[in-house]
Amino acid sequence: MRLFKISITSCAIIAMMMVVGSPTAIAKTVKVHLTAQETTVVIDNKGTKYAAWTYNGTIPGPLVRATIGDTIDFTLTNPKTNKNSHSIDFHAAQVDVLKEFAPVKPGHSKHFKFVPHYPGVFMYHCGSSPMAEHIARGMYGTIIIDPKHYTKAFPKPDREYVLEEGQYFPNATDAKAMIENRGWTASLINGKIFHYDPVHDPNATEVLMSKPGELVRIFFVNANINMPVAFHPIAGIWARVYPSGNPKNVMYGIQTYNVAVAEGDIFDIRSPKGRVTNNAIVDHTMSAALRGAITILMNRPDADPKLGRGKYILLR
Repeated sequence: MRLFKISITSCAIIAMMMVVGSPTAIAKTVKVHLTAQETTVVIDNKGTKYAAWTYNGTIPGPLVRATIGDTIDFTLTNPKTNKNSHSIDFHAAQVDVLKEFAPVKPGHSKHFKFVPHYPGVFMYHCGSSPMAEHIARGMYGTIIIDPKHYTKAFPKPDREYVLEEGQYFPNATDAKAMIENRGWTASLINGKIFHYDPVHDPNATEVLMSKPGELVRIFFVNANINMPVAFHPIAGIWARVYPSGNPKNVMYGIQTYNVAVAEGDIFDIRSPKGRVTNNAIVDHTMSAALRGAITILMNRPDADPKLGRGKYILLR
């Protein structure tokens, strides 16, 4: 399990001066360097290989995380060894689509900065043409923009996990089929079929874990090309759902929530105290669930204390 480390440089810039005598708000600069890599990745627990296009060699790309008001200092490198132009589209950014999000040719790079103004969980992806192929081959990831403070309506969780769902098209070069939703054979969760589901795939070695009664927060991104996701916790209820991951958008006691293509949402769940339970977090669209979109969350007293914390919120 490995989470790519984004280098964070505290530059101690004063974001704004508040009322005299009150604390000063401090912003920081988050440096993010992604490299477009046309490579081969493993897309299931058996070791099946796939000709992918990626950010930094993985599907999904590295997790980016910052706090509202921070400056994202971003660089995209497209090595000259690649055959295609690539780009970046941060759904958390308010910039110029024709400038910051423009394609980068092999042998070139792009650098820009932006300040996120809304908290939430957002998709990032390649926007180069044909966009469907670039995303389907693996060029997507998640950026989390945290609010400055936790509140009663948006409490601090005990554990956090990132889940990203994508459609798997074995014929990576048939962009027309992708647009028409033909030829997809499986669903990927964080880059693999049945990634965290030893129930349906005996080769799966990873699951999500928490202790009974803990508050678990799921940052979910729908990176499918065409399919919305019916996000549901079997044997549980979403205690809170935050559309777009914004703490001001809060819904309570939700059984299934429809996540649009390219949308990111936050889901909170709390298991019963005093007993061992399990949840199967699924895309309740059966064509997706039974093709790989099932994640097991085990709630047990001996849950690994590392999981869902620090670098172990996106399990590789």
